[in-house]
Amino acid sequence: MKKVRIAIVGGGLSGLHAARLLELQGVHDYVVLESRDMLGGRIASIDGSGLSSHYLAGNPGQFDLGPTWFWPDYQRQLHRLVEELGLERFAQFESGDTVVESSATAPPVRVRGYMNAPASMRLIGGMNALVTAVRAGIEPERIITGQVVRSLRSEKDFVDLTSVDSAGRTSTWRAEHVLLAVPPRLAAQTIGFEPPLPAPLADEWNSTATWMAAHAKYVAVYDTPFWREQGLSGEGRSRRGPMVEIHDASMPGSSAALFGFIGVPAHARKTVDDDVTRAVCRAQLVRLFGPQAAAPRTDAVKDWAREPFTAVPADLAGEAHHGAAPSNMASSGRWHGRLIGIASEWSPQFSGYVAGAIESAELGLKALMSAMTETAGREAPT
Repeated sequence: MKKVRIAIVGGGLSGLHAARLLELQGVHDYVVLESRDMLGGRIASIDGSGLSSHYLAGNPGQFDLGPTWFWPDYQRQLHRLVEELGLERFAQFESGDTVVESSATAPPVRVRGYMNAPASMRLIGGMNALVTAVRAGIEPERIITGQVVRSLRSEKDFVDLTSVDSAGRTSTWRAEHVLLAVPPRLAAQTIGFEPPLPAPLADEWNSTATWMAAHAKYVAVYDTPFWREQGLSGEGRSRRGPMVEIHDASMPGSSAALFGFIGVPAHARKTVDDDVTRAVCRAQLVRLFGPQAAAPRTDAVKDWAREPFTAVPADLAGEAHHGAAPSNMASSGRWHGRLIGIASEWSPQFSGYVAGAIESAELGLKALMSAMTETAGREAPT
């Protein structure tokens, strides 16, 4: 059994940000346990060859398969972090006309485009650049990937975590406090809690939809943004599909790209092979943007509904939306102060957004420090 002061369950942005904050506060006795082989959680990307990859400094050719945008004007905590880390940003390209398919039978038409205000911003290198920069502030030995946490057992002064790796080997960790950096519903339905979570808290977590869980995205990478030469913004709207919303995903200094949100419900997508999905998405891009769209350098589909470390069956049946944040901690009992939720869905202002991962991690750290102070007070000699 390994002992640590703090265990962070989940190596997405919220878990990594929490770990970096602990390092900055001089707290080094912690571990990050991530179920996937790669960090980032719902932040994922492909490079210009179509391969999933980590962001490499100086290589802007990364295209987001998860979240893409942020809004500095009102997502101030995320904006401060981006500036602190020295990351480059740019505005979403929106100049030109939008192409619209108003029905399954009507031909596409061009309509005047519009500029969003405030502007949607992106990062050079995609959102993986943010994950890479945050990770750089964490000691590598504190992060362990390929560890699926199966159970948490709370005693008076500690919590025992049991995890399983890809080979079926079991590990046990004993921690004073646990930061839960996985979606509430995923945690409630895939982790065994002993004693059980308080019923009202479990109900809240189970009823909180996981952002991105019902989504699928298609990305097509090209040598040049040929649609811009036609006076098009790369934006499209369609009632025919399979994509219902399309945007320019080009990266300055690198390849051009288009991406779209697939509007086919998650339960229907389960029966469709990715090769078929890519083919019908390419055909749609040809309808909207012309024959040059038929031959991308590479393309990819990311169906988050197929990700066992993101989605559970309840997510597939409901609509994807940014909901209200549930309670991040039990108000009393054995879990109070021992288990704190810090994933994006626990963010009061930006539930489900990238900015929510930052806000919830920072709020969780404040709650953790308060709980640690309270614990130290109880244990101090009188």
